[in-house]
Amino acid sequence: MLKLGVNIDHVATLRQARYRGMERGEPDPIAAALLCEQAGAHGITAHLREDRRHIIDRDIAALRKAIRTRLNLEMANSPEIVEIALATRPDIVCLVPEKREEISTEGGLDVVGQEAALRDTLRRMNGSGIEVSLFVDPDPAQVEASARVGAQFIELHTGAYAEVFHQKSERNRQLQRLVAAAESAHRAGLRVNAGHGLNRENLPLIHVVPHLEELNIGHSIISRAVFVGLENAVKEILQVMEGYGGASRSVAAS
Repeated sequence: MLKLGVNIDHVATLRQARYRGMERGEPDPIAAALLCEQAGAHGITAHLREDRRHIIDRDIAALRKAIRTRLNLEMANSPEIVEIALATRPDIVCLVPEKREEISTEGGLDVVGQEAALRDTLRRMNGSGIEVSLFVDPDPAQVEASARVGAQFIELHTGAYAEVFHQKSERNRQLQRLVAAAESAHRAGLRVNAGHGLNRENLPLIHVVPHLEELNIGHSIISRAVFVGLENAVKEILQVMEGYGGASRSVAAS
């Protein structure tokens, strides 16, 4: 069964727009996480950025205590955040690139160029019982490097696919890249997740990508929740995810 991890970052974005620096504020991302679980989400994802633009330290500590599913902490491979992760002990961390000027994470992690540093962080996380995923573009070199450094998972960056979804030939090219990367990762012993830019419209074609275990989706769910409520928004995505078989399928007719 394909699982859903709901990213609650943008619940915190809305809170911080008015209550930055305050002890309390609304909407509460912890309450949102519990609603997502109630609606059937299999895990909760939150990105503790170095600039604390949305999720903040107390959110991560509260999430660790409150949720009953799987906590996925997205994070840069920076010393401060690594120490927070080791102290909090989420179920899994997903290492991502991070730039202060970006609105959302742009592109995958350069595993090839950071193998030594990533290997050290992986050793420390795994030694504390924390699994590690690397957020990578569907690039053969990055997939191979992810296996070399000893990651348990990769999360395939689906942003390029989402951006060209309405251009059929380019969309199919991006799907082929995702299929090839997932197959390569599976052969290398990596488990495969995916995320970024996925929504109710473009998600059905992701079913052609093999070996997926979990999709991490945030912005489209929180946006949809404005109109239908958070529980319904989660349930709608789960419905679209139904029927995923996990085997490789042709993208020619997509």
